[in-house]
Amino acid sequence: MGTRAASVRKKSPPFPVPMAAPPLLLLLLLAVSSCAAADATGAHVVGEDYVRPPPARFHRKSLLSLFPWSQKKASASDPQQVHISLAGEKHMRITWITDNNSVPSVVDYGTKKGTYTMTSQGDSTSYNYLLYSSGKIHHVVIGPLEDNTIYYYRCGGQGQEFQFKTPPSQFPLSLAVVGDLGQTSWTTSTLNHIKQCEHDMLLLPGDLSYADFMQHLWDSFGTLVEPLASMRPWMVTEGNHEKEHIPFLETGFRSYNARWKMPYEESGSTSNLYYSFEVAGAHIIMLGSYTDYDETSDQYAWLKADLAKVDRKRTPWLIVLLHAPWYNSNWAHQGEGDSMMAVMEPLLYAAHVDMVVAGHVHAYERAERVYNGRLDPCGAVHITIGDGGNREGLAHRYLNPKPAWSVFREASFGHGELKIVNSTHAHWTWHRNDDEEPVRTDDVWINSLSGSGCIQEGSHELRKILMSP
Repeated sequence: MGTRAASVRKKSPPFPVPMAAPPLLLLLLLAVSSCAAADATGAHVVGEDYVRPPPARFHRKSLLSLFPWSQKKASASDPQQVHISLAGEKHMRITWITDNNSVPSVVDYGTKKGTYTMTSQGDSTSYNYLLYSSGKIHHVVIGPLEDNTIYYYRCGGQGQEFQFKTPPSQFPLSLAVVGDLGQTSWTTSTLNHIKQCEHDMLLLPGDLSYADFMQHLWDSFGTLVEPLASMRPWMVTEGNHEKEHIPFLETGFRSYNARWKMPYEESGSTSNLYYSFEVAGAHIIMLGSYTDYDETSDQYAWLKADLAKVDRKRTPWLIVLLHAPWYNSNWAHQGEGDSMMAVMEPLLYAAHVDMVVAGHVHAYERAERVYNGRLDPCGAVHITIGDGGNREGLAHRYLNPKPAWSVFREASFGHGELKIVNSTHAHWTWHRNDDEEPVRTDDVWINSLSGSGCIQEGSHELRKILMSP
């Protein structure tokens, strides 16, 4: 138990902190970051005993004002639903939609407002779904880009100017995490919280728009998230609400794949439903819960190859995101991730994955390091965060007694923030969106397995599993 306690620590910062910067600088970094604002004083109920207040009543006019899609674009040629994502080392993919099919797929960009010294050309796509026809969906990769730098850009040669900031090349790295987002007033509250957090990137483990066959809701979702998704890269993976498969009529994930293109080709994957990328000192893997994952599947073979290439000296943090959770003590979706876990958990354990983040269950839960259903100091910290604000509501019922691996669970909407401070220490907080963003409802320090004895002890097992046919 002593080893496990060293891997996950509650609230207090880790001392001593082995890193290049002195501990005083670490504390200063955390103090100035809005992601690590001080806990609110005063008593407040957290966890399973928390009773969420009823939602406020909105007049129709004020409710509609929460959603930007009620504002019409000035021109069919203007960029809509702009969002960005990483596209390989030092490159960014800019995605947007126009109603005018003649608009070129080109992005002008530079490091000064209104001054575009560089231009990149990309490609476009569109799709039909039953009676719906999408606009022209543009994908343009720009770069190489400087790290930790603000760029200004214009899509299609006209329209408003946007800006984004590239992630840093080294720690600290701040990640916003949210799942099962949807398009409700609770979604808007969650997005407003995230806007206050100075994050470098957003990670979303599935269930984006909740369009569920109604394609115009993909458009409204794109408009809703544009203010944030056009400024920081959004890295997403698919959930069950992205399937939209209609037997004999429509193939699955058509809308998702057309609109949210991720760097799967850049990571050696053959499917947009699973891929990996690196940022600063973290290797992040996005898995697909709703495509083949058994030992004969392309995804399984790709995962083995991807894990075998990870260099923990260069990327000491190894993080995995997927949709259906493997460790879940909520009644909702109980056991739905078991078959995937049976196949892939040994791979992740052998590779010493630090964290596994899932969605699907509309509640929040954090587990201790766990493997094969038991507490294990060399296992991953599992987090379920399917509580972004979806229209289906919250999952209030939990199994009792609580499993030994479950540390904190609460049925409330919110988001998470992971601040990776250095190669060995990260600070995880979860923020309930009933409260002010600076309030940390759950708060824990996590030590990377790269600095533990787990990697040395399991190096032979890792090679055996990852290199096997």
